[in-house]
Amino acid sequence: MATGDIDPDAIIQLVSNEGKIFDVEIGAIQLSTTLKDMLEACGFDPDSPDEAPVPIPNVNSAILQKVIEWCRHHRDSPPEEDEDANDGRQKPAHVDKWDQEFLTVDQGTLLGLMLAANYLDIRGLMTATTKTVANMLRGLSVEEIRDKFGIVNDFTAEEEEEIRKQNDWCEDT
Repeated sequence: MATGDIDPDAIIQLVSNEGKIFDVEIGAIQLSTTLKDMLEACGFDPDSPDEAPVPIPNVNSAILQKVIEWCRHHRDSPPEEDEDANDGRQKPAHVDKWDQEFLTVDQGTLLGLMLAANYLDIRGLMTATTKTVANMLRGLSVEEIRDKFGIVNDFTAEEEEEIRKQNDWCEDT
C-alpha cells in the first residue's frame, strides 16, 4: 500500500537509538523522504497488527522528539521553493519565525537536529538548521568562529598565512 493511500492521521511507531517508542502520524513523518520511501517499499499497513516499530538508529530520543515536533508543525505546509541564486552579496538567510524560535537551542541540539534532518532526508528541517547556523556565523572572524564552536587552531602562523593568501578571494572587500 502506498503511503499516499494511507490515512495521514494513521499512526506509525518510531524507535530512537535508546529504544524509546514514539507514536507519529503518517502525514507528519512523510516529510522524511527516507521514511516515506521505506514505508512505500515495505508496503506499510497501519491496520496490520504485525507492523513493527521503525527503528531510527542514528537519532536519540531528545532529538527525535524535536524532529517529530517540527514535522507535526510543518506537515501541512507547502513544499519549500528554491531561493534565487545568491547575487554575490552577503545577506542573512531567511528562517521563518516559528523555526527561528524552535531552533533557539544549544549548539549540541542544533547539530543533532541537522544530523537527523540529513539522515532522515527532511529537506525543510535541513534548510532551516543550515540557515540558522549560517546566520550564527555571519560577520564573525575566523577566530570568533573558533571560539564559538570550540575549534582548536592547529595551524602554525606560517600555514595560516599561506591559507589566507590562497583564499584571499573569499575575504570581505
